[in-house]
Amino acid sequence: MLTRFSELLAEAASRGAAVGAFTCYNLETAAGVLRAAAARRCGVVLLVSEKSFSAPDGPLLVSALVAAAARSPVPACVQLDHVRDLEPVGAALELGMGAVMADGSKLPLEENIDFVRTAARSGEVEAELGGIEGREDVATAVAAGALTDPDEAAWFAERSGAACLAVSIGNVHGIYDKPPTLDWPRLAEIRRRVSIPLSLHGASGLSDDDLRQAIRLGVAKINVNTELRARYVEVTAERVESIRDGARVLELNLAQAEAVAEVVSAKLEVYEQAT
Repeated sequence: MLTRFSELLAEAASRGAAVGAFTCYNLETAAGVLRAAAARRCGVVLLVSEKSFSAPDGPLLVSALVAAAARSPVPACVQLDHVRDLEPVGAALELGMGAVMADGSKLPLEENIDFVRTAARSGEVEAELGGIEGREDVATAVAAGALTDPDEAAWFAERSGAACLAVSIGNVHGIYDKPPTLDWPRLAEIRRRVSIPLSLHGASGLSDDDLRQAIRLGVAKINVNTELRARYVEVTAERVESIRDGARVLELNLAQAEAVAEVVSAKLEVYEQAT
């Protein structure tokens, strides 16, 4: 069932859990995510990357994911991830998406606030403060003070109208070359100062213990992308020769969805049992 973004996050946070947000590139990915969520009876967010949305068939993908979420027996929301201008915000919401990640993190603080506040006039918006970099940039980000500042976070949350705030505490997008050192005191202080839900991006490769600690300290939404893509490609490579005779595409699609469901199920078990 389609559910408001803010309601999903609030319900999970009230139980000391976090909502899993999983990037979906096709219906096989979405089917795997929703299958795992239904089995564990918890809500999820289906994420759409900006590149997927702007592709020629992006609107078709969004319509398919919205329809899949609406038919799900558990609460689900479709969210456009990491857009840096206003045009796709309105377009995404018109297509039925429940939220947009309006990423103004590269902008000065006041410009980021203005950007998010304008986007939030159209619907529910997640914002980002600080720099959540690629893995090769994490040392630079930390050294440059790009981690989320608790004082700025409090000011930002109060003025931007964001429904959720993505924080930078040493996490990065992609797979980590070595275990990161996450700034737990910083996260705890942000949670103390900020009333809106917090999200953690770059969760692929973080240990289960780190994920549980993040949730205990106030993270209500965790994004996963890289691990899903890696498993999807892996199972495709494993199965493609065996289904080549007869071109059994449906068999391949079912295996892809099941592989995604296994990854998602493992993540949701951690998110739902953090305390």
